[in-house]
Amino acid sequence: MKIKDLRNGMKHVSVEAKVMEKSDTREVLSRFSDTTHRVATAVIGDETGTIKLTLWNEQINQVNVEDTVKVENGYVTSFRGEIQLNVGRYGKLTVE
Repeated sequence: MKIKDLRNGMKHVSVEAKVMEKSDTREVLSRFSDTTHRVATAVIGDETGTIKLTLWNEQINQVNVEDTVKVENGYVTSFRGEIQLNVGRYGKLTVE
């Protein structure tokens, strides 16, 4: 699937793209428990466009700028007006 084809609400998404930039890591408090999680955002792109990819905890250290990443069984959400790709609990993130 190509990035230009991704739409808010899509599920079972598989995308392969290059990491173009990566944000600093920040800590967020879980709304389900009193635990904190680390989160960062990577901008990934292919020849059709770019999208933000949300990275959680150990995923942050796996991904670097210039890496090619493959997201399998991901899903697309909208956050603050822009669509984002998420790996989620049932998805898989692979760095190639």
